Amino acid sequence: MDHKIIGTTMPVLEVTLQAGESVVAEGGELSWMTNAVELHTAAGGTAGSKGVFGAVKRAIAGGTLFMTEYSAVGGSGMVAFATKVPGHIKPIELDGTRQLMVHRHGYLCGESSVTLEIGFQQKLSAGFFGGEGFILQRVSGTGQAWVELDGEVVEYELAPGEVLRVHPGHVGLFDATMAFEIERVKGIKNMLFGADALFLAKLTGPGKVFLQTMPLANLAAAIGPYLPRDGESGAGNKLSIGGFSLGNG
Repeated sequence: MDHKIIGTTMPVLEVTLQAGESVVAEGGELSWMTNAVELHTAAGGTAGSKGVFGAVKRAIAGGTLFMTEYSAVGGSGMVAFATKVPGHIKPIELDGTRQLMVHRHGYLCGESSVTLEIGFQQKLSAGFFGGEGFILQRVSGTGQAWVELDGEVVEYELAPGEVLRVHPGHVGLFDATMAFEIERVKGIKNMLFGADALFLAKLTGPGKVFLQTMPLANLAAAIGPYLPRDGESGAGNKLSIGGFSLGNG
């Protein structure tokens, strides 16, 4: 199985499959594929999805119920997966001894021997992450997988006992052996008047962590004020950025 990552700002992962090889992704990740590739979608029915029970747990936690397996039949074929927002695609290799935690929308695809399941879930304050809480997915098993990280990627290697506190949305990928918890910001003034988050993720080494600079929640919050409000007519709506108005009317 070969792969290449094309592009910079909005990269695309192209995976070349030989006859009999396959990759598995959550439903809705496909961008394009050649005629030699066939797909099979099931509710957790592929080898890397831990059956229906694992699929139901993912759906309850806000993920997709279905996994899709892309297989090359009768010859080599290619299947491609594009990022949803500007960012990077990171290949990861699993040998059965290492497990990784990835942000909830980060898993792109992997070999059927790779397992994807919910690894951490915690409800936070109303409105935080759209009221959906904070979720991490656990990636384990053996073989090749690919993860999507949003924005630029910053990597840290934490020594034993070393602590890094991070806005939860910036947590992209880290070793599952690291201690991880969500803690509330201390101090009533910080909570009421601080411009920063009410919650921080606490990661404790040893281990490696990859942070992402443009979480989807932050991106949505940044463009939210420029979008039409509920009840406004689509006709005549304008998007105002930097004093310039774009749109109809």
